[in-house]
Amino acid sequence: MHTFVSGLERDIDAVIAGLTLPWNSGIVEGHVNRIKMIKRQMYGRAGFALLRKRVLLG
Repeated sequence: MHTFVSGLERDIDAVIAGLTLPWNSGIVEGHVNRIKMIKRQMYGRAGFALLRKRVLLG
């Protein structure tokens, strides 16, 4: 718990901004989650070229 609190204190400006500003990264996190899901589904099946096509066309 001590380490967690000291980490928050070191980056207090980011913590305050995250709690008070109206913006969030929800859309970006959604895209990252979708790409990770596609990558998991294709594990061991194909290379980067097919992954790229599925991400860009999906």
